[in-house]
Amino acid sequence: MGRFVLGPARIGGERTIHQSSVWPGFHPGCVPQPDDLVEVPDIMRALRPDVVDAIWTAIAPLLPPPDRSHPLGCHRPRIPDRLCFRGLLIRLVTGASWVDVEAILEHQVSDTTLRARRDEWVAAGVFEQLKDEALAAFDRIIELDLDDVAIDGSLHKAPCGGEGTGPNPTDRAKLGWKWSVASERHGIPIGWAIDGANRNDVRMLEPTLDAVAAAGLLVDIGTLHLDRGYDYDKTRGQLRARGLTELEIQRRGTKVPGVKKQPLRLGLRWIVEATNTWWSNHGQLRRSTDRRNRHRHAALCLATTVLIVGRLIDWRDRWTPTA
Repeated sequence: MGRFVLGPARIGGERTIHQSSVWPGFHPGCVPQPDDLVEVPDIMRALRPDVVDAIWTAIAPLLPPPDRSHPLGCHRPRIPDRLCFRGLLIRLVTGASWVDVEAILEHQVSDTTLRARRDEWVAAGVFEQLKDEALAAFDRIIELDLDDVAIDGSLHKAPCGGEGTGPNPTDRAKLGWKWSVASERHGIPIGWAIDGANRNDVRMLEPTLDAVAAAGLLVDIGTLHLDRGYDYDKTRGQLRARGLTELEIQRRGTKVPGVKKQPLRLGLRWIVEATNTWWSNHGQLRRSTDRRNRHRHAALCLATTVLIVGRLIDWRDRWTPTA
C-alpha cells in the first residue's frame, strides 16, 4: 500500500496533446504544436506525464517477473513494460484497435506483444491489485464517504460479441454489455458487476453488492440510493437481509394511490450517474471490442485508477496558484 507517489506540482503551462497523436489512423510524423487543443480534457489527462508517472510507480512493483525460460535465451531484447503500459492507457482512452495503438507508438511494440503483456498482467491480478491500492490511497488521503451510496447500471456497445454480451434493448437488439456500479459520495466506484446488455438491473444488484462486500465496504454504507427499476418488495427484503436498512428508492409509476403526484427527482443518485459518465468517456469502455469479461474488468480497474489518481493530483494541487 501507499505506492502512489505524487510529486511536486508542475509550474508553467499545461502540456497539450495533439489530437492525431492519440487517434486511429494518425501519421506518426505529425508533430504536436503548442497551440493544439486537448480533446476531452478530463479523459485525456490519463496520458499526462504526472498521471502516468503516479500510476506506473504503483503498478511497477506488482508486475510479474519476465519469463526467462525461452530455449534461445535472450535472443531478442524484451519490450519495456512501461511502453506496454502506455499502450494500454492509449487503448483505454481512445478505444483504438491494437494495430492502431501499435502505430501510435511508432511501431516500437507490436500489437501481439501488447495483448500478450496485458494477458500476463491480468493472470497475475495486477489490475485488481492496482485498483485496490488506488481505493486505499483515496481513503487514506481524502477519505471515502459511504454515508450515501448509489447503484445503477449502464449499457454500452460490444460489436465483437464474446462472453458477457447480449442484445441491447435500447440499441435495436445489437450486441452490447452492461455494468452495474456502486459509487460513494465523491463518485468513486467501490464495486461493480458486468454482464450482457439484456440483463436486468435487479439481477445484477446482488453481484454488485458482493463486490462491495469483498472490498470490506458494505457494512459502512449509510443510505443506499436506487432508481425506480429497483422498486420491488423482494429487492427491499434482499437489501435488509444484508443489513442495508436505510434505503432511498424512487417509486415506480407516476400515480400512486393516496399519494399526491410528485415530479421525478434525481436526488443523490447523481453520484452514480457521474461515475457512468466518466467511465463512458473512455473509448474502450464505451465501445468494447474485448471478448472476455476478465479483459473488460481489467479495463474498468484501470479506468478507476486513472479517475482516482486524477482526483488525488487535484487534491495535491488545490492550493497551487493558477497564475
